[in-house]
Amino acid sequence: MRESETWVTCPVCGRKTKNRIRADTEAKRLPLWCPVCKNESVVDITLGKINISKLS
Repeated sequence: MRESETWVTCPVCGRKTKNRIRADTEAKRLPLWCPVCKNESVVDITLGKINISKLS
């Protein structure tokens, strides 16, 4: 793993998922599955920061 990459953490349980992102990653309404708590969350990623997406 490169220094500029980090693991995506689950917004529900806080544990790491199987996804990695770089510091410059951007995504909108990305479905994120957590293998630990078995929840799926829809997230927005902006400049490496993960936020739960508000669907409207």
